[in-house]
Amino acid sequence: MKLHLSIFSVFALILSCVACASNQASKTNVFIIGDSTASEYSADRFPRTGWGMRLQQQLSDGVTVINAAKSGRSSRSFFNEGHFEPVKKQMKAGDYLIIQFGHNDQKDTQDRYTSPDSSYKEYLTRYIDAARKVGAKPILVTSINRYKYDFDNKIVPTLGGYPFAMHELGKALNVPVISLNKKTKALFEQLGPVKTRALFLFYKPGEYAAYPDGASDGTHLSVWGADEVVSLVVEDLREIAPDLFK
Repeated sequence: MKLHLSIFSVFALILSCVACASNQASKTNVFIIGDSTASEYSADRFPRTGWGMRLQQQLSDGVTVINAAKSGRSSRSFFNEGHFEPVKKQMKAGDYLIIQFGHNDQKDTQDRYTSPDSSYKEYLTRYIDAARKVGAKPILVTSINRYKYDFDNKIVPTLGGYPFAMHELGKALNVPVISLNKKTKALFEQLGPVKTRALFLFYKPGEYAAYPDGASDGTHLSVWGADEVVSLVVEDLREIAPDLFK
């Protein structure tokens, strides 16, 4: 009798482990690749926050956000430095790959620069093809605007042809595009220059331990800025991928 119980217990444990592994494999992952406006930051960098850090709380319990965005990377350097390899290995059918590059693609360095009409699209296409190869679903996201206003309190475009190029590529390859560039322009102009400062990192000396000398950073987001930007992402994501929400 004890032997039968022991065998039954072992069999039940095996079934439980198989079910657990199957459940884990069936869960949906949302991968984010991109630059510092989306990436993770440790507590000692507070209140600097990437919008990707705030996405998990917006999605259903069966979805896991894996934020692989890296500060300072362009579509070229992220790929060539090998940061995409772990994502490729983990992606599976039914997952999502959110792709946001542009800020650092502008930088005139050999390892980062891409041309909007050629190499930028080529590197984005590599990510799209890798996702589709395993049955994952790519989503393109244009870069957020920087804090820069003209005399009429309108946002000054600083991202050149990259947002337009991403829309062109999305249309050509039938990939959905979330236009954060357009959305953040509308948000910043609605809030105005004074309120919008709080979305970024403008601080007096000593206001935060991470910025003892103060900060005047109109590119990277505060906690509130990340929450506002991720809400703009979620607006479109609900339509593109309703299965990610309760």
